[in-house]
Amino acid sequence: MNILRIVALSLVALLLVACSGSTAALPSPTPPPISATPQPSPTAELVMPNTDLAALSGEIKIDGSSTVFPITEQVAVAFSNVAPNVTIRLGVSGTGGGFARFCNGETDISNASRPIKQREMETCAANGIVFIELPVAFDGLSVVVHPQNDWAQCLTVAELKRIWEPAAEGLITRWNQIRPEWPDEPLHLYGAGVDSGTYDYFTSAIVGQEGVSRSDFTASEDDYLLAQDVSADRLGLGFFGYAYYVEYAGQLRAVAIDNGAGCIGPSEATITDSSYQPLSRPIFIYVRADAIKRPEVRAFIDTYLRNGTLFASKALYVPLPEKAYELALRRVERQRTGSMFSGGSQVGLSIEQLLQLEDR
Repeated sequence: MNILRIVALSLVALLLVACSGSTAALPSPTPPPISATPQPSPTAELVMPNTDLAALSGEIKIDGSSTVFPITEQVAVAFSNVAPNVTIRLGVSGTGGGFARFCNGETDISNASRPIKQREMETCAANGIVFIELPVAFDGLSVVVHPQNDWAQCLTVAELKRIWEPAAEGLITRWNQIRPEWPDEPLHLYGAGVDSGTYDYFTSAIVGQEGVSRSDFTASEDDYLLAQDVSADRLGLGFFGYAYYVEYAGQLRAVAIDNGAGCIGPSEATITDSSYQPLSRPIFIYVRADAIKRPEVRAFIDTYLRNGTLFASKALYVPLPEKAYELALRRVERQRTGSMFSGGSQVGLSIEQLLQLEDR
């Protein structure tokens, strides 16, 4: 079998900004082997585009969000099985890093855990890059602790803000400073790196301003590293995408979030019904309009969207309603370019609201 030629080792670029302002430098991540991830196979459960996939050739370059990576990886493995002559290069440099490459014309598809920012759109426009924006799943950013942490069962949004806002730097450093009854022990923070869409969304939703937070935390654009770090640290507190929490659920515990309606933890049900707020969000892929005219790229995108529910579920995310994938396919067919959003993170957006935007 011609195994998928995914070059995920562009993860080295991921860490160039990963530890900016953090307490400790992180090593270059080693992603799990492709075989470690549940892999769909070309069976009747997959709806494939009506084209001779075996005859396709060429190269598809993809980079961006580590949050979206597991879904796109599922698609890439399945697509490689039916289109073995297409080389897929899949990197993980964070949403911001991915957009930088995408808007410079270096990649065909960009994984993104937030909508494209205005300045990124301007860079794309200046370089003649026209894109199609495609939502692919819903995520619930998960705040997690070590299983031996038996005190932090729930945090209010106000408490999270007090932990992560710039004024907390060097000051909020012990658990009992959050609540007096909690242990008088060090608080170790882990979170998405500043080039990550997850960092942008979390700071917008919790701190109140995108891209603004304390800097004395261990940062990475690689969610696998963050999950491993918190799972090894009894005094750690971190945040990252829902799929990584589910994958490491035996080694982590999710903290419920109180946004004024009581303590609610992340789950498929609470993300779907939008009760897990303000940390539920849509996640995306962006494809260059010129690239999608190439048959191998179009077939890859068609495979992605026609099987969106399957791939999102296998990657442990919350699938969108089938109507959303149909509308996304319509955007491709009609070459509807540009963003549905004004730029940057969209806090509190529900699946229903996303559908209304998509159906315009």
